[in-house]
Amino acid sequence: MRPVFGPVLALALAAVAAPAFAADVELASRIERVTVFPDAALVQRSAKVDLAAGVSTLVLRGLPASLDPGSIRVEGQGSAGFAIGSVDVRAVPGEAQPAVNPELEGKIRALRDERGAVDGRIAASEGKKAVIERYAQASPEKLGVEAKPLEVSQWAAAFDAIGGALTAVHEELRLSRARARDLDAEIAALERARPAPLRPGAPKRDVIIAVEAGAALTGTLAVSYRVAGASWSPVYDARLDTGGPDRKPALDWTRRAQVSQRTGEDWSDVQLAVSTVRLNRGTAAPDLPPLQVSFYEPVVPMPAPMVRRSEPRQGFDKNADALSAAEAAPQAPVPATETVAAVEANAYQATFTVPGRVGVTADGATKTFALAQRRVAPSLAARTTPELDPTAYLEAAFVNEEDAPLLAGEVLLHRDGTFVGRGRVKLTPGGDLVELGFGADDRIKVARVPLRRRENEPGWIGQTKTDLREFKTTVRSLHAQPIRVTVMDRLPFTETTGIAVELMKDTTPPTERQLGDKRGVMAWAFDLAPSETKEIRLAYRLRWPADREVTFEPKPLPGPGR
Repeated sequence: MRPVFGPVLALALAAVAAPAFAADVELASRIERVTVFPDAALVQRSAKVDLAAGVSTLVLRGLPASLDPGSIRVEGQGSAGFAIGSVDVRAVPGEAQPAVNPELEGKIRALRDERGAVDGRIAASEGKKAVIERYAQASPEKLGVEAKPLEVSQWAAAFDAIGGALTAVHEELRLSRARARDLDAEIAALERARPAPLRPGAPKRDVIIAVEAGAALTGTLAVSYRVAGASWSPVYDARLDTGGPDRKPALDWTRRAQVSQRTGEDWSDVQLAVSTVRLNRGTAAPDLPPLQVSFYEPVVPMPAPMVRRSEPRQGFDKNADALSAAEAAPQAPVPATETVAAVEANAYQATFTVPGRVGVTADGATKTFALAQRRVAPSLAARTTPELDPTAYLEAAFVNEEDAPLLAGEVLLHRDGTFVGRGRVKLTPGGDLVELGFGADDRIKVARVPLRRRENEPGWIGQTKTDLREFKTTVRSLHAQPIRVTVMDRLPFTETTGIAVELMKDTTPPTERQLGDKRGVMAWAFDLAPSETKEIRLAYRLRWPADREVTFEPKPLPGPGR
C-alpha cells in the first residue's frame, strides 16, 4: 500500500460517534539528523510505530530540558492513513543517577585494579629490601650456617650476593613506582575526560502525540525540535607554497567547522549539517521610540518614607524556573584525501552537510569537520609599517569564489610546510578579496629615519607656533624575482579649529591618500625589482596658537568585520 503522509503538527482529530481508545505507546526513537546553528541546533528523530485502530497516545520520553516547545514539528507516514492530533510537552524529573559512559568507566576501573596490583608489588619489594638490609647489617661471623663464623674467603661472595640482591630489588621498586606514576597520570586524564553529567534528577521533557487510525497499521514518525546548548564556529586552514623559479605560488584553502554541544543528549551515528543562520539574534528590527526634548525641571526632594520590614512572599516556588536554566603495499604512496561537506547556498543562508554519519557527545568536547577545500592562485606582496616595526610581512591575497560567504574566524597559517601562526579572516562575501599575512619576509630590508625636526619658540603672545617633521623610509629587496611592496605611514589629523596640518611638497606622492577609513594613514605601493632600493619621504608641518599646547593621541582602529 502506498504510504500516506500525516499533516504537520496540529491537525484536528476527526470526530467519530464512538471512538475506540488504544493504550499509550512509548516511542523508541533515534536521532537521524542534526543541523547545528551558531547558537542552537535542530534535532530530527525517527520512530517506527504499530498503531491499533482508534485513538492512541504516543510518548517520546527523556528529551532535553532545553527543548523549545514551540519548535516541535511532527510528520508521519504509514501503511494506511492516520491523523496527527495534539502535540503536548510535559516536564518530568530526570534520572535518579546521572548517565555515565560505560566504556570510559570500564577503562578507569581496569587501571585502578592494575594500580592496586602495582601497590602490592611495591609492598613486596619493600619487604624483600628490608630483609636484605637486615642480613647485610649482620657481622661476618654471624653469616655462616647455625650462626657460625663465616670463613674469610667467603666474605667477598657474601658481599656480592647482598649487593646483587639490593640492586635487583631497587630495580624492581624503580620499575613498579614508574608504572604507578604512569597509571596515576592515565587515570587522572580519563577522569578529566569524563563528560560533565547533568545533576541527579535534572528535569527532562516528554512529548505526547495524539494520533487516530481508522485501522491497524505500521508506520514511521519524524519529530524535530530545536535545543539550546549547541554551537559551531568556523576555522580555516591556509597552506601557502610561495613557489620558485619553475612554479607559481599556490594556496590550499580549507574551511572547517568546530562543533560542540551540551544539550543533554549524545548525537551518535547521525547525519550532521551546519548552517550559517543565527536563530537567537531576533526576527525583526527593534522599534525606535520617539525622542522628546524639554526644559529640565529640578525634582523637589520628598521626605524619606519610614522603612517597614518586608513580609516574605507566600507560595513562592524556588523551582519555578528550573526548566528555563537547563549541552602497506610496496607501491608509491598515495596521499590521503580529506572528505568535505556538500554545500547548499542561497541568497540568505548556507548549509554544509558533513559526508557519512558522525557522532558528537554532549560533554562539550569540540569536533572539527572539513566543509570545503580548494586550491587557489594567490597574489603575493609584502607590507610594512616602519614607524611601528621595521619588518616586511608576506601577504597572500585571493578572491573568495565560493557560493557561501566566509564567516569571521581564526585561520591557521602555514608557509612552505612550516606553521607560522594564527590569523583572522573577516566576514567575506563571495567575490570579495581575502588578504592573509604569512609572517616576516627577511629578504626585504626596511629602515625609517628622521631627517629633520624644526620647532619655533615665539617671543610674544599671539604668535603662531610651528613644528616641522620629515622622515625617510628605505626599502631594499634581496629577492631573486620582483615583488609588490606596500609601505604604510601616517600624517596627523585634527578636528580642532586653530590647529593646521600641512603636507609638505618634499613628500613622495602616496598611492592612497587615505587607507580605508583610517584618517591620515597613507600607503605607497610599488613593484620592487631584485636588488632594487626605493626611498619614500614624508614631511609635514603643524601650526597652532603659541599660547596653547598640543598632544598626539592614537585613535582606535575600526573593529573587525563580523
